[in-house]
Amino acid sequence: MTATEFEAWSQRHLATVEQALEAWVPADAPAGLGLAMRYGVLDGGKRLRPLLVMAACEALQGSSAAALRAAVAVELIHAYSLVHDDMPCMDNDVLRRGKPTVHVKFGQAQAMLAGDAMQALAFEVLTPAVGDAQGLPPILQAQLTSLLARSAGHAGMAGGQAIDLASIGKALDEAALRDMHRRKTGALLQASVMMGAACGEASAPVSQALARYGAAVGLAFQVVDDILDVTQASATLGKTAGKDSDHNKPTYVSLLGLDAARRHADELREQAHQALRSTELGTATAALAVLANKVVERES
Repeated sequence: MTATEFEAWSQRHLATVEQALEAWVPADAPAGLGLAMRYGVLDGGKRLRPLLVMAACEALQGSSAAALRAAVAVELIHAYSLVHDDMPCMDNDVLRRGKPTVHVKFGQAQAMLAGDAMQALAFEVLTPAVGDAQGLPPILQAQLTSLLARSAGHAGMAGGQAIDLASIGKALDEAALRDMHRRKTGALLQASVMMGAACGEASAPVSQALARYGAAVGLAFQVVDDILDVTQASATLGKTAGKDSDHNKPTYVSLLGLDAARRHADELREQAHQALRSTELGTATAALAVLANKVVERES
């Protein structure tokens, strides 16, 4: 897949996801809640997770309608987590996606409720009402809900954030740091791949290979995040730069050093590509391969 082909592919899917978010995130939720929800999720972010869903689904010639619901659901979970993470009781950040964070714009109580509502909406999207012409088969609803819930809960994202908060000022070894990042960031990225795969049909070996790909990409994303935190300015990142070191948080850069962290990101990218090659799906995984490169090569 050439750069031009990938750009066309990604823009097509990004437009579809944005339209679905626009349609499914309610503006009329009471007492201004809808405005806060929409502010937190619309018109911003890389949409990496939805693109992973779509790419995995297409690699297996799955249902695009199911993948769209999965893509929107995983982006809602991601957006809710950012809203909560930015609050004063967590990371206390004032900038996200190049604009004031939700609690700065709407107040802490409304931000908390907006995050709660986005989390619930994600599962509403995956479990449409009976009779909905665009609904999902019940078995697929259960599969997607299970994948998303487990990646977002105590064993995944929420558990990783708990470890992160408990590790401030502490020295973690590489195994402990990897476990934290695998949960906090990696689990939802891996789930994005597996949710896309669930919208198609994969043999056990292919499913296992895609899981390895998702795990490598998920950890690579966080390693690169650690690198960018010390190498880029806030204006480039769209969020506050240097906050990990300011908060004395353990990172791959603080543990390994900048050059070694960069080498590790490249190693993880190669692991992702090896996993894709082992699927023997050929060019069907081209978009997934490019996404792995984008994760490691990004500058924001």
